[in-house]
Amino acid sequence: MKSLTFRDFIDRLETCGELHPVRAEVDPDLEIAALTDRVCKSHQNRALLFESVKGNSFRVATNLFGSEQRMALALGLEKMSALTDRFDRTLDSLQGGSAAEKLLSLTAAPAWSAAAPLLCDPPTDLHAAAPDLSVLPIIRNHPLDGQPTHAGRFLTLPLVITADPQGKRLNCGMYRAAVTAPDRLAIKWSSTSGAAAHAASWALQEEPMPVTIALGCSPALTFAATLPLPLDEFTFAGLLQGERLKTFSCANGLIAPLDAEIVMEGYLQSESSPSGLFGNHSGFYTPSEPAASVKIASIKHRRDMILPATVVGRPPMEDCWLARAGGYLLLSLLKIDVPQVVALHAPFAGIFHGAVVISLKKVQGKGLDLITAIRKTPWFAGAKLLVAVDAEQDPADESGVLWRIMNSVNWAEDMLISGEKLSIDATGKASETRAAVKADARVSELVEKRWKEYGFD
Repeated sequence: MKSLTFRDFIDRLETCGELHPVRAEVDPDLEIAALTDRVCKSHQNRALLFESVKGNSFRVATNLFGSEQRMALALGLEKMSALTDRFDRTLDSLQGGSAAEKLLSLTAAPAWSAAAPLLCDPPTDLHAAAPDLSVLPIIRNHPLDGQPTHAGRFLTLPLVITADPQGKRLNCGMYRAAVTAPDRLAIKWSSTSGAAAHAASWALQEEPMPVTIALGCSPALTFAATLPLPLDEFTFAGLLQGERLKTFSCANGLIAPLDAEIVMEGYLQSESSPSGLFGNHSGFYTPSEPAASVKIASIKHRRDMILPATVVGRPPMEDCWLARAGGYLLLSLLKIDVPQVVALHAPFAGIFHGAVVISLKKVQGKGLDLITAIRKTPWFAGAKLLVAVDAEQDPADESGVLWRIMNSVNWAEDMLISGEKLSIDATGKASETRAAVKADARVSELVEKRWKEYGFD
């Protein structure tokens, strides 16, 4: 695949009719988010480029990844499911019997070192600006966002770059960042994230940890930053796009993508900062919690900057498509640890609760045993709902899956409940004596041939 910069991606979306320019003036306070939400959930679902943002000279882009076609375009694929085939081929050639061993082998493979980021001269089209976040068109998504501590303006597609004190382990994660002061961000990374591990290491050194935040970068890196994989995101993005990512050195010692629309450099502060309420991807507000406080020391951006943002909330939303694309990579890993796995599907209504339907072959009455094995993998251990179906059932056919559940599940024998986690075995049982209704193959073929003759398009 040919590597794409952020601007390349926007141009490709426009060429494919997947970009809708909004020329009317819009307010970054709630209006951009409300319009984006409506478009995400409509048959007019396209990426949006807001060309006239109230009180600002910069543009804002939303919903860039918000459909199967746009997600495929971002990764240079004809369809998202091709990610599994591509990753299968990569993993097949590696040593190891488990997914964890395969990933370890990947980081030692020649293809991995060949995909490492390329250090270039600093870009000439990034111009220094005052470290003042208040002049940027950072949007507010939901009415209660930020309460009770700040105005609710969040960076929602930031690539947060950190490294260990020795500079050997790089992490590029996507963590929401709240503007709490003109030069301060409250970044909500989890306690198990790479950034949190780096912060703990820097605390032992009694030195402030450098943090770089980049927005408007290559689609491959943006996607990689969302993945729950123990891999260097810069190198994995290079592997995905088949070409090394171009980067440059920041004054704080970190690297940043060469194609970024904006790069902020700063340092982690010793005190935390309240994150404020945030309407997240579950469709509910998360409470205000302590978050990492980062003081911004410098900002560089393009003179005609386009600031990307995502609006999250009750599905379907743009982030659902990013998560679903990640599922195609996880499928490759899951098939290594549980060979009976054929396919998986995450319904949008539960995608951020880990709800997954998985089709299995050669079940032979061991559906719950296989689900238990799946739950032992790091990617599905915390899933709120796992449903197993036979290989003949397409897990993406949500109506068909529900039909299987209603016909094949004995509530007393085919379900496991552990705390908030539910496992359902909806595979066929040996004791089943009924025959499923199936159409006559010859007549179905005849109807297909004569469809237009019947008066249908």
